[in-house]
Order: sequence, then structure tokens, then C-alpha cells
Amino acid sequence: MGRDVIVACDFSRKEEVMRFLEQFREKKPFVKIGMELFYAEGPDIVRTIKSMGHKIFLDLKLHDIPNTVKKSMAVLSHLQVDMCNVHAAGTKAMMQAAMEGLKTAEKERPLLIAVTQLTSTSEAMMQQELLIGHPINETVMHYAKNTMESGLDGVVCSPLEAGIVHEVCGAGFLTITPGVRFADGDVGDQQRVTTPARAKEFGSDYIVVGRPITQAKDPVAAYLRCVEEFVG
Repeated sequence: MGRDVIVACDFSRKEEVMRFLEQFREKKPFVKIGMELFYAEGPDIVRTIKSMGHKIFLDLKLHDIPNTVKKSMAVLSHLQVDMCNVHAAGTKAMMQAAMEGLKTAEKERPLLIAVTQLTSTSEAMMQQELLIGHPINETVMHYAKNTMESGLDGVVCSPLEAGIVHEVCGAGFLTITPGVRFADGDVGDQQRVTTPARAKEFGSDYIVVGRPITQAKDPVAAYLRCVEEFVG
């Protein structure tokens, strides 16, 4: 499985995302549909974008009791997305239940990954607000190992942590890394960030890029630049 760039389509209305995606006439990017767009438009937006030829990462970050997550994943499996996720903090039992729910799909199941710590969370926030006393790298690696032992395909983590995740969990364990910005861009509200080229060096398998592409003057050019820097 090769590297790829996932474009975060963090829009609030169908019209906005359609206007954005219609600019991509030749290469159809892998896209992320998050809570904002999914809650605004419902499952139909997934079906519509899928029918346009895009792979889809459905980024809903499920985190609930195991039975609820299992049933929810069983429902989502019918949307035939390519990737979906849960929070690793939900425990091994929850992650295993999520996988059981996905396996009810009639076709090949999507990749299932888990969020370790959000890239907007600094170590100080984690320790002072979440009362997690261990260093952030140690916490991320512990969550990643739990995810691997639960049978999932990979984790969402900072690109700065991708190499260490591979050391702990193996080269085949996927790292999906947001927090990527161009060297000449604004970091926005992200804390643990790097460039596409550096994410490649760190060992990211997928990078998730939103505003540097979606808010660019020429989104297609920005996307192609990102692909060139990350995939080569």
C-alpha cells in the first residue's frame, strides 16, 4: 500500500464541497469527510462523493461503550467507505467491538484506525487538563500498541510520531497523520505539525491536509504540490 494524500473536506454544506471537488477533473483525491459535513448532510453526502470516484475516509472518531460502537460501525459499513476511525482511548474492548461491527459488511471492510492524541493537544494540555501524567510520546505509543493488539489497521497520530509508531507496531501498521502544513504556510490551531516532505521522512503512510489545500487560491495546484512533496 503506497503513500497517499487525503484532502480534509471540512465544509458545512453539500454545495461547498461539490464546488471544491468539481475542480478536480483528472486525478480524484482521497477525501476525508468529518463530523461537520456528515452531520450537516447525512449519509447521502458519502454516497454522492463515492459515486464521483473518490476514496473516502469517514472521520467520525467513535467513542462510546463497546456495544454502541459495534452497532454503529455495522451501520456505517454499508456506506462502503475506504477508511473509518475510533478513539483509542475507548479501550481495547471498544476497538475490538468496532472491528466486529465492520466485518458485517457485505463487501471488503474499510480500514479501521484509531486516534491516539489529537494534534491540537499539546503535552501540557494532556497533563494539566486530561490528567495524563506520562509524556505524550509514551502515551501515544501505548495507545498505538493497544490499537495494534486490538486488530486494527493503524492509528491517527502526529507525523512527528509516525516513525516511532512503526518501530513499536511494525512497518505494516498504518500511520495516518494530520497536522501537515507547507513550509511557507500558517500552522493554524495545530500544535504538533510538519511539512509534507518531512512527514514522508518521518514515515507517514497517509497525510491529511485541509486548509492548505481547501483554502488555497488554486486548490488543485496546492494538492498536486502536496502529492509531489509527499509521494514524489
